[in-house]
Amino acid sequence: MNPYRVLPIFTPEKVEEYRNRNFYELSPHIYALADEAYRSLRDQDKDQCILITGESGAGKTEASKLVMSYVAAVCGKGQEVNKVKEQLLQSNPVLEAFGNAKTVRNDNSSRFGKYMDIEFDFKGDPLGGVISNYLLEKSRVVKQPRGERNFHIFYQLLSGASDDTLKKLKLDRDFSKYNYLSLDSAVVNGLDDAANFRTVKNAMQIVGFMEDEVQSVLELVAAVLKLGDIEFKPESRCNGTDESRIKDKNDLKEMCELLGIEQSVLERAFSYRTVEARLEKVSTTLNVAQAYYARDALAKNLYSRLFSWLVTRINESIKAQTKARHKVMGVLDIYGFEIFEDGDNSFEQFIINYCNEKLQQIFIELTLREEQEEYVREGIEWTNIEYFNNAIICDLIENHQNGILAMLDEECLRPGTVTDETFLDKLNTICAEHQHFESRLSKNSKFLTDHSLPHNCFRIQHYAGKVLYRVEGFVDKNNDLLYRDLSQAMYKANHSLIKQLFPEGNPAKVNLKRPPTAGFQFRASVGTLMKNLQTKNPNYIRCIKPNDKKASHIFTDSLVCHQVRYLGLMENVRVRRAGYAFRQAYEPCLERYKMLCKRTWPHWRGPAREGVEVLMADLPVPAEEFSFGRSKIFIRNPRTLFFLEERRRQCLQDLATLIQKIYRGWKCRSHFLLLKKSQIVVAAWYRRYAQEKKYQKIKSATTVVQSYTRGWQARKLLRELKYQKRCEEAVTTISAFWHGTQARMELRRLKQEARNKQAVTVIWAYWQGTKARRELRTLKEEARRKHAVAVIWAYWQGLKVRREYRKFFRANAGKKIYDFTIQRIMQKYFLGLKSTMPSMSPIDKSWPARPYRFLDGVHRELPRIFHLWRCKKYRSQFTEEKKAVYEEKLEASEIFKDKKALYPSSVSQPFKGDYLEISKNPKYQKLNSAVDEKVLLADVVNKINRANGKGTARIFLLTKKSVVLADQKTGQVKASVPLPDLASVSVSTQSDGFFALRLKEGSASAVKGDFLLSSEHLIEIITKLHRTGATAADSEQLNVDISDEFLVQFKHDKVCVKFIQGAPKNGNSVSCKRKNNRLLEVSVPTTA
Repeated sequence: MNPYRVLPIFTPEKVEEYRNRNFYELSPHIYALADEAYRSLRDQDKDQCILITGESGAGKTEASKLVMSYVAAVCGKGQEVNKVKEQLLQSNPVLEAFGNAKTVRNDNSSRFGKYMDIEFDFKGDPLGGVISNYLLEKSRVVKQPRGERNFHIFYQLLSGASDDTLKKLKLDRDFSKYNYLSLDSAVVNGLDDAANFRTVKNAMQIVGFMEDEVQSVLELVAAVLKLGDIEFKPESRCNGTDESRIKDKNDLKEMCELLGIEQSVLERAFSYRTVEARLEKVSTTLNVAQAYYARDALAKNLYSRLFSWLVTRINESIKAQTKARHKVMGVLDIYGFEIFEDGDNSFEQFIINYCNEKLQQIFIELTLREEQEEYVREGIEWTNIEYFNNAIICDLIENHQNGILAMLDEECLRPGTVTDETFLDKLNTICAEHQHFESRLSKNSKFLTDHSLPHNCFRIQHYAGKVLYRVEGFVDKNNDLLYRDLSQAMYKANHSLIKQLFPEGNPAKVNLKRPPTAGFQFRASVGTLMKNLQTKNPNYIRCIKPNDKKASHIFTDSLVCHQVRYLGLMENVRVRRAGYAFRQAYEPCLERYKMLCKRTWPHWRGPAREGVEVLMADLPVPAEEFSFGRSKIFIRNPRTLFFLEERRRQCLQDLATLIQKIYRGWKCRSHFLLLKKSQIVVAAWYRRYAQEKKYQKIKSATTVVQSYTRGWQARKLLRELKYQKRCEEAVTTISAFWHGTQARMELRRLKQEARNKQAVTVIWAYWQGTKARRELRTLKEEARRKHAVAVIWAYWQGLKVRREYRKFFRANAGKKIYDFTIQRIMQKYFLGLKSTMPSMSPIDKSWPARPYRFLDGVHRELPRIFHLWRCKKYRSQFTEEKKAVYEEKLEASEIFKDKKALYPSSVSQPFKGDYLEISKNPKYQKLNSAVDEKVLLADVVNKINRANGKGTARIFLLTKKSVVLADQKTGQVKASVPLPDLASVSVSTQSDGFFALRLKEGSASAVKGDFLLSSEHLIEIITKLHRTGATAADSEQLNVDISDEFLVQFKHDKVCVKFIQGAPKNGNSVSCKRKNNRLLEVSVPTTA
């Protein structure tokens, strides 16, 4: 029951109170159902779904958020788990902002259907989720009923965005300036749009939206608001036909700036409509009414596709990362049954009520019908309870032959004039006798007395009551047509998001097939939803609205009774009271509760049913509390189930205690044996240590005793030796004194004899000296005479020899001396080079100075030989890749040196080739697979537009056979030119990066003309092109023309590209401008 106020029954304390408690153990609560579904999914491995139904304003959205918050609170913790939970919870504010709106019955009404599958792992922790959306009420974008307003995001953006953001989006805070925003309900009590906008932006950041994605979304929202302010005026053409023109083009201009569309393209799309057949194309003008229809259709499609993109983007962020099997809990929050009292129920209400009929049908099949049929099938005594089956109403709407949706699709596809009145006539013809269909012309109509049934309406008896539908707009809303001109105009936008939203606008992929209708799409999606729900265990939350005033403390009995009645709650209560609260197959029942009986524990050898019968007979449970079916056991009272679960919990505790006891015993025994083994080892080591200490102590004591004994013996021996030594010294001293006396007496005697002998010796010496000197003088005189004779003879012999050989000596001696001298000088020079040799660097030009002039030739030749030798040694260190780089640098020098001003700055820059890492970057995987050959160069270049001189970013790829240009964002190949089709390349002499690829006339690639490109790696690109063209076997040498003026062929026209030097502008960048039809002028800043 919606209390229309905040109650203290959804607190964290309540979450803990209902956590892991049996379903009927506490008072009814939404947490009890969420806990039961979560535990069934976690413990019993059953996929669950929670169906939340009720009228609009009954609280379905809040109920779904409470379910998700409870599941997030009770599941596991952890950084990754908390991140997943936060993303799942924060997806709600984003979808509510873009998909909810204020209606007369609900201030936060969901205007779309949402089904979320939350995926869990085996532990019950969330891994991610998948969101499916159903039929956004996009007509609300352009028109809202009285007392209602547009989607929340429009008001939140205008109220909560900063002034700077609004300025960028070209918006104003005043709601009255926008035609798509209703003014009577712009402000809602209790809703803070500014705070909610901040919450939405924070939620988008948490979910995983990038800053540029958030900005792109806000730009599209602003564009929708601007689109509503475009107005048209009628004009008459000369041929008498009516056409429309835009009154004020300022709003159109601002919208085109937001979306990056050329204003003229969108203006033409609003004024003309092109109809294409197989062989012809017809263009017609649009009158004012048709122009307004096209504007509103574009606004609805733009917002609807943006909402679908948001859901897809959220799914990318919250999807489970692992591919293993997951447990799934589905939460369905879909629009409630809607009945407008004034009869203004249209196509949207018809679709919404059809969906509620299907949900009511699945409720009937899975609860009322399926449960009663199960009792009969299992042989349980049962009295059938009557209930209303709405299958007849669903068949009236969705029958593929005579259903209302099938007839609506048939009418939309029928050639000729198709109106809402023809559709109503068809309904009157086919459904006239159906008991749940009424119109003015049907047999069930009582229009003579029932004046509430107008001519253009029909009435359906739904399970929730009679609903009057107005057929006005059924055909147009079911067609949901968007003119192809508008789709193509949107596809031409430069906005990052628009091309993704309008893929059918691609001229290369024109599809003349009519798109499926809105009713067909919704019927298919509802059918898929029903199949999904039938595979899961259902849990129901029935939301009831207490009053129509959205006020607390007011309870309208008739309204509540009506909801209870049409929701089938009374029949459901009767079935539950008369039936059984719990049923389970014999095998899982025996497997779960077999530990409660000694006869069935631990293994039961017989049939499962007999085991369950033995089990139940052994337990103190009355026989009337359970029944045995053919394949299942049925338990009537939840208390019996609680009793079984409690006994099972106690047994599990006892078993856990037993396991713990055995484990602890084993652990203690293992620990004791380990301690015992350790004690033995420690004791052995200790005994060894103690004996070693004792041995060391004894050894030390023995050593001390031995030292004392040896010391005593040594001292005794020392005393004896000292005494003996003193005795020997005394004898020696006496002997010395005696021998000294005798020696001195002998010395005196010898000295006397020596003095006598010396006198005789001196006299004899003087005599011998005199004789010797006399003899010496005689010998010297004789020797002088002999030497003089020898010298004279030697001089005479020399004179004779010189006279004999003078002629030979003068002829040969000088040359030999000269050769010897030169040889010594050369030897000294080469030995000196050994220590003064320059370094091994090829750029070192130093060389030792020559010592003599005659070495000039050697001095010139030796540096050349040495330089060649060290260059050879230097080259031998190069790898093949490095050789190729230097060869490219050498070729670049031959092409551009002293010819191109940009060349000197490129010398120090290495040629990298693949600047985009195209083989590794996943962004270019598609482009890499499209190119078969090895990529020699990959870089981003600017393709110059001949119309305005502006550049468009392109990916430039060079292979051994061709040159490829591709789109930078999408990777789509725009042009592929074989190298044999290249005639030449033209560049300027200045420091710019412009170059022109000149194609051979008559070649297949020359259809669109030459290419004028600009790159920061011009020198490398031209060099690799020149080398690749020279090495290709089937192509000629590629010419490189270097000139400040050259011609470029653009399709059928030749344009002159002229390079001039100018003052630096725009940050010293090169600018290109179109001067006339035949001249493109490139201004290159002068360098200092």
